[in-house]
Amino acid sequence: MIHSSFEFDQEQGLNIFAVGAHCDDIEIGCGATLLKLFATYPIGKVKWIVFASNPQRRLEAIASAEQFLSEVQDKEIVVLDYRDAFLEQKKFEIKEQFEFYKKDFNPDLVFTHYRHDRHQDHRLLSDLAWNTFRNHCVLEYEIPKYDGDLGIPNLFVEIPEEVADRKVQILLDCFASQAGKHWFDRETFLALMRIRGMEAASHGRYAEAFHARKIVF
Repeated sequence: MIHSSFEFDQEQGLNIFAVGAHCDDIEIGCGATLLKLFATYPIGKVKWIVFASNPQRRLEAIASAEQFLSEVQDKEIVVLDYRDAFLEQKKFEIKEQFEFYKKDFNPDLVFTHYRHDRHQDHRLLSDLAWNTFRNHCVLEYEIPKYDGDLGIPNLFVEIPEEVADRKVQILLDCFASQAGKHWFDRETFLALMRIRGMEAASHGRYAEAFHARKIVF
């Protein structure tokens, strides 16, 4: 049985491990939640790990992560160069990467992909996150896309409008290589947060949603 709990040392600050298969996944899935956490809690360290990239996408991902983490003093940004859509072929190597980044780091929160995401890279990283962090609070984020695989999340984070706007603006500013994709625009990103805000009966308009499978409160 996987045991998940959320507690942290207020003096040491909140430690966060955020993993994404592709260069904009963390930002799309939980970017606004991270910005809100950074503004709300003392932060210890953030490890931000992206697995698939190419030279252009890598530069975009680093620029974006730096903006999201601009207020975080202790941070580690890693963008690896695995091939998009072929992470399964490197499963054992990637598992070793998870174990390496876990060394000397005990996160209070782990952000990863939704377990039932239809993209094979996303599913793999979700499985490995749970396999590696077996006594941690793991939150699975969602990525809107063609597959239509959005689930029914059970944890909602209310997002102030200015934070939602900042998330979207960083995405649009940093990921120029994605601008030609029909789904990569302001309306898509705000639409999902608006729907989740409605479902959460948020005091504002927006929320990000997660699948929290096991929580000890």
